[in-house]
Amino acid sequence: MRKIVFATNNQHKLSEVRNILSDDFEIISLKELGFNDDIPETGVTLAENASQKSQFIFEKFQVDCFSDDTGLEVEALNGAPGVYSARYAGEKATYEDNVNKLLFEMKGQTNRKAAFKTVISLILDGKEYLFEGKVEGKIVPVKRGAGGFGYDPVFLPAGFDKTFSEMPPELKNKISHRGKATAKLVDFLQAL
Repeated sequence: MRKIVFATNNQHKLSEVRNILSDDFEIISLKELGFNDDIPETGVTLAENASQKSQFIFEKFQVDCFSDDTGLEVEALNGAPGVYSARYAGEKATYEDNVNKLLFEMKGQTNRKAAFKTVISLILDGKEYLFEGKVEGKIVPVKRGAGGFGYDPVFLPAGFDKTFSEMPPELKNKISHRGKATAKLVDFLQAL
């Protein structure tokens, strides 16, 4: 089984991706690699941040690795929080803080269209490949559900009547932005 490092300290992302890739790859966490520091994210796009993180780990450890960056883009907020989704309510913001700020900003908005995007940067044998996943939907006015993480309680994917937080993980992983980007990653790796 091929080993590959997922350059993230986010345990929710790690378990989500491990569930998706479990049969094909052994996903090594940064902690298992012996790296517990934060990786700089100074890009102005999701692709720049994803690339910056995977390049950092590749240069430091010379291992095959991938990283992702994800953003929630809300049409009525001109694409915010976007690349700043994880720190929308501040540098030390919790998921709850970010969701509360989003709901506050959306008060009175009739246009609730939103999209989740994930960009994965894979570095394999020193060469970089990018994969993107996107899911359209809308922001619901109140939090719903207890599963998932981040903005999942307020994101209702198009064509569904449950937020990501209300869905079983298998369904969310199948239709989500990260699920779609990861599926492209898997197709690429399996074709090697």
